[in-house]
Amino acid sequence: MLEKEKLEQEMNNAIKWIKQYVQNAGANGVIIGNSGGKDSATVLAMASKAIGKEKILAVSMPCNSQNSDIEDAELVAKNFGVKNIKVDLSNTYNGMEREINLKLDQNLSKESTINIKPRLRMTTLYGIAQTLGYLVIGTGNLCESMVGYTTKWGDNSSDFNPIGNFTVKEVLEIGKILGVPEKILKKAPNDGLGLETDEEKMGIKYSQIEEMIETGSTEEKAKEEIIKRYKSSKHKRSLVAVYTFERRNLLKEKE
Repeated sequence: MLEKEKLEQEMNNAIKWIKQYVQNAGANGVIIGNSGGKDSATVLAMASKAIGKEKILAVSMPCNSQNSDIEDAELVAKNFGVKNIKVDLSNTYNGMEREINLKLDQNLSKESTINIKPRLRMTTLYGIAQTLGYLVIGTGNLCESMVGYTTKWGDNSSDFNPIGNFTVKEVLEIGKILGVPEKILKKAPNDGLGLETDEEKMGIKYSQIEEMIETGSTEEKAKEEIIKRYKSSKHKRSLVAVYTFERRNLLKEKE
């Protein structure tokens, strides 16, 4: 974890970066998927300092979710005085799954049903953002990215992300500095797509991922799993792979 002084410096730089990014894009504000978790809460806090609460729209998007997550999302928005709307995607998801299963003549795999939900949420955010002239602000941290604990074209998609280079501990510390409710910061990380916590699903701890990032090593079994996940999720940290060959490009020649 970064030393306190360095962390506060980078936090303030990230807040300034948010403000500048929004201004450079000519956007009216930012929209954030408000899950009621530490990451979205911390990003919301940073954005409110950067551009003001009146230029932020928080959106909670239950999709057969637990009521406690919605309550936590509302707590976060209220804490920072940010407008929060709820768009319930449960019926949309249920109808989509039912229709696909019917046409496939078989049920979607468990993993695909899990990933559909964050993709529906991101579709919702971009639909609203384009309507309002807002940018979608990302909420994924470095630890999640390193092991691919994200959904491609779902929660790993956004216009810009102020916490993508901060570890879980650093995000928690930033949240604490900026006044994120203690209940949210102490909440066990959960993607909202099941009853298990993130660490239970992955079989590794965020502290072990952080140790790998900072020292290159951790407990041997966890180390092997982290390296395996890092290599297999490379495609999630890259642009779409495109087959290339040498050809003339008049547009590039005019640059």
